Amino acid sequence: MIASLHDLQNKGIHIKTLNGLINTRAIGKFALALLGLLSGLAEVEHSLNSQKTLQHIQHRLKTGGKFGGRPKTNAANESLVLRLRDEGCSCQSIRKQTGLALSTIRRIIMKKEALAA
Repeated sequence: MIASLHDLQNKGIHIKTLNGLINTRAIGKFALALLGLLSGLAEVEHSLNSQKTLQHIQHRLKTGGKFGGRPKTNAANESLVLRLRDEGCSCQSIRKQTGLALSTIRRIIMKKEALAA
């Protein structure tokens, strides 16, 4: 990045950020040093964030915490879907009655069929 910026400056091309914090025309030869410092700080920040994320994952694994978002559905909805399907309802009919997405309904039905096989 710094080499590219140096080449641009030698060609008379200057960089100015949208927020105006960095303007290589205004700071002249110090632009390379400033951007080098900023890129180094960004790399340190990225490294610290990676370490924090890893520590968080390790803590979750030790304490038995869950990963990811909310569950796709609960046991009551799953049993309702399976009961309606056993009664002969179509997936569209089950969707209208339960408000669940078709993909969720199909996943529940396929899961049951896989366990039965």
